[in-house]
Amino acid sequence: MSVDAVLIAGPTASGKSAAALALAERAHGVVINTDSMQVYREARILTARPDADAEAHAPHRLYGHVSVTEAYSVARYQADAAAALAEACAKRLLPIFTGGTGMYFGALTEGLADIPAVPPGIRNAAAARRDEIGAEAFHAELAERDPEIAQRLRALDTQRVLRAYEVFEASGRPLSAWQRSKPIPGPLVELKLARFVVAPPRPELHRRIDERFVHMLAAGAVEEAARLSSFELSKSAAKILGLRELQAVSTGRMAVDEARSTAQAATRQYAKRQLTWFRHRMKDWTWLEPSGNFLTEIFTSVT
Repeated sequence: MSVDAVLIAGPTASGKSAAALALAERAHGVVINTDSMQVYREARILTARPDADAEAHAPHRLYGHVSVTEAYSVARYQADAAAALAEACAKRLLPIFTGGTGMYFGALTEGLADIPAVPPGIRNAAAARRDEIGAEAFHAELAERDPEIAQRLRALDTQRVLRAYEVFEASGRPLSAWQRSKPIPGPLVELKLARFVVAPPRPELHRRIDERFVHMLAAGAVEEAARLSSFELSKSAAKILGLRELQAVSTGRMAVDEARSTAQAATRQYAKRQLTWFRHRMKDWTWLEPSGNFLTEIFTSVT
């Protein structure tokens, strides 16, 4: 191999997983998940995890290895990915990291800041302050503390805005400043990498998103969403796309057609945010459309 590892990023439903599987079959590789939703064990359908047939064609790692009840951080992902990388190297398999979570790719290639823990009291006070003054005013207060990070976040991005606010309150230092210091190195920092972003044209991506959700419904997504109602979901697992709408279907509060169209629209918006992140942070990666000979281009770059 001409590279030590391959990274294939892309928005949801872009075809990146199929590309990673095809490469793994051809190049004696292992597919390593780089998506924050596909780590969840109990949500295979809703998170579009690789199915049993895909897993039979090539080894897959870090898929479905976490319960939806668990809080799963970027730091934990980085450690898990480092272990998966070590296993791949020991077995002489080509590590192929694929997914849609930009922060996970950053943890692999750039490293993580060693941000101090936020005491529960400060975390609770920040949440109470947001509830008291509302999302927009809270975002404005964050902008006074950390204008750089506030500019990157929407006021309604509750979890990330709260996180940035908490870090400043706990440490007296902006989260953006912590992020610029990377004392925890990424496991891929010293390796020779092939890096790709699979990005279909917008109409094609939207078609793929809409069709995939229809397939999810046929595969039992409503039933899976209903089963998840019995779990106390972590904050991140509760954000699984389509989950809230399909749980409403399972309890008779929403019609299937309404849930489908609402979830499809939310997924299209999510894909838009993913692409914005990729364009900002992955400008120097090789961008490909999933058509024509794009797989040949990936194979040629790697082998």
